[in-house]
Amino acid sequence: MSHSDAATLLAHQVRTLLIQVPASALPMTYQQVANALGLTPPGTIARVAQALEQLMEEDVAAGRPMIAALVISRRGEDLPASGFFEKAVALGRFPSDPAQHGTRYAEEREQALRDR
Repeated sequence: MSHSDAATLLAHQVRTLLIQVPASALPMTYQQVANALGLTPPGTIARVAQALEQLMEEDVAAGRPMIAALVISRRGEDLPASGFFEKAVALGRFPSDPAQHGTRYAEEREQALRDR
């Protein structure tokens, strides 16, 4: 299996997980996603992050809420890693002003929860 095929398969597995997990278990951390999918080191978090970026591209292209908003960096922080925000800005989904990211993220997360 090529690297891009493996990445596409992982993205599909992440989407399926986020759709099927009970709403009470969301948001999940990157580590929880990696564990739920049985990923093993090295690079588990990086692979999850890459899969989430692919899902962001797919969702924006399809006009859907970004399901990647349901994955956060750590419990208690309740925000995704900085790469999520950079990608959301690059995709035109979030404003470039970081001061607006928290509010915009909360909206995106609620839409993703509703529409998953």
